[in-house]
Amino acid sequence: MKNGEKYQDMEHMKKTLKIGALVSGSGTNLQAIIDACVRGAIPGEVVFVVSDNHGAYGLKRAQKMGIPAFTVDYDRILKSYPKHPDRFSLPSDWDLEDILRKQVLFSPKTPQKKVEGFFACRVIVEAELFNCMTPFSFDLIVLAGFMRLLTPYFIDRVNIDLEHPRIMNIHPALLPAFPGTDGYGDAFRNGCKVAGCTVHFVDYGEDSGSIIAQRAFAIEEGDTETSVREKGLGIEWELYPYCIALFAQNRLQVIRKKYSLPGGKEMEKSVVRILP
Repeated sequence: MKNGEKYQDMEHMKKTLKIGALVSGSGTNLQAIIDACVRGAIPGEVVFVVSDNHGAYGLKRAQKMGIPAFTVDYDRILKSYPKHPDRFSLPSDWDLEDILRKQVLFSPKTPQKKVEGFFACRVIVEAELFNCMTPFSFDLIVLAGFMRLLTPYFIDRVNIDLEHPRIMNIHPALLPAFPGTDGYGDAFRNGCKVAGCTVHFVDYGEDSGSIIAQRAFAIEEGDTETSVREKGLGIEWELYPYCIALFAQNRLQVIRKKYSLPGGKEMEKSVVRILP
């Protein structure tokens, strides 16, 4: 029996949560999630994988397990749209004013034309991404090394209930420190004594969504940037499936909390409670 057939035919395992995964590279976190589903640590199954990279090894991981896998050519659209916008059609359900009202990536000083162009070309590619997903019933989207920012257009079509976000990401840093693409490297180069990873829900910002869980580890004398990454990845492969299992068990609750700041100011923030 092939691995894919074994994955699909395990009748004894109760599968409830349907997971879609977005990947850009090797897909080690994807493999950790698939393995957790197979052994029953996550009561669910990965039902599709989509990548923005034709050469992503994460696609091969999916195919080996009999999971439908697709590619959306981000680079082609993002490079071609600015030169030939007339060759592309924006989806009929996009609303530029709504996106501009919700976006937090650009400051008000950024030229309007630049902001509109950024979101227009990404909405085109996200519409294609969403079309790949719509044939499948899914409960949760996990970003497993997906190196693209998502716009309000895509996020709002997945998060159909604002109180129950359905897009999860793992980030290689203890957020809110070191957002961006190289959290472990940033921690090491800044002389941090601890590093770690964060699982969070995705919002309109960059690595700014509500934190679900974090794990830290010591950066010790003699560690290198490579060894720090290796330590972090090992923890990621445990933490991400744990958080997905909490989601499957309906144990994650997003609430709004108000905080008093010095000077009488107040702030409000969405935070995640882990229920018993």
